[in-house]
Amino acid sequence: MISTQDWADARRVWDYHQMGHAPRLCSVAIGLGSHDLGVADTAVDLYKRGLAPLLVFTGATSPTTRERMPRGEAVHYRERALELRVPSEAILVEPHARNTGENIRFSRKLLEESGVEVSSVLLISKPYEERRAYATARKLWPEVDVVSASTPMTFDEYVDSIGDARLVIDMLVGALQRLMIYPDQGFMIRQPVPSDVAEAYERLCQAGYTSRLTAAATSST
Repeated sequence: MISTQDWADARRVWDYHQMGHAPRLCSVAIGLGSHDLGVADTAVDLYKRGLAPLLVFTGATSPTTRERMPRGEAVHYRERALELRVPSEAILVEPHARNTGENIRFSRKLLEESGVEVSSVLLISKPYEERRAYATARKLWPEVDVVSASTPMTFDEYVDSIGDARLVIDMLVGALQRLMIYPDQGFMIRQPVPSDVAEAYERLCQAGYTSRLTAAATSST
């Protein structure tokens, strides 16, 4: 049973994860691999709106995507973009990254090797990963401007799209934990966490929404 307090706390954490950036013209749009093909759809929408002349899709596979995306997240994203009539020459694929840090580092390397000059990045992620993606990119690629974007939707709409409210809350809690502990590991810049968000996080942990917590930050994002 998810209590009224749990719902309120989850919405507060969801709102914090949203950066609230207005999408604007950038040198490139980078879609971060995940189970969510909506990331590719949003990248295509932004491309068609003229906000980026080039798309990069980045991501290998993970335990949660191996069956759904056997050819790799970035490859499936590219296939989706081609279905939506994005020209192949406007898409680059980075198929090796297995975490957010590698998404950023490997995409940066690919663009450098491709001779693409980058001064700004439109970074597209799942809605609750906006802040984590932003903080990671600002640490690993500090010389570029970073605009965070995701599929526009409310918390309730996202829960409905996933079909598992407890899992969504677990993911929100896990993403916030990483925002708090990974800066000390050098994986991302520090983001101030308002006291009401920190209190909501603590209550959700005490209520058992802990399946996506990491025991220690020992590798990368």
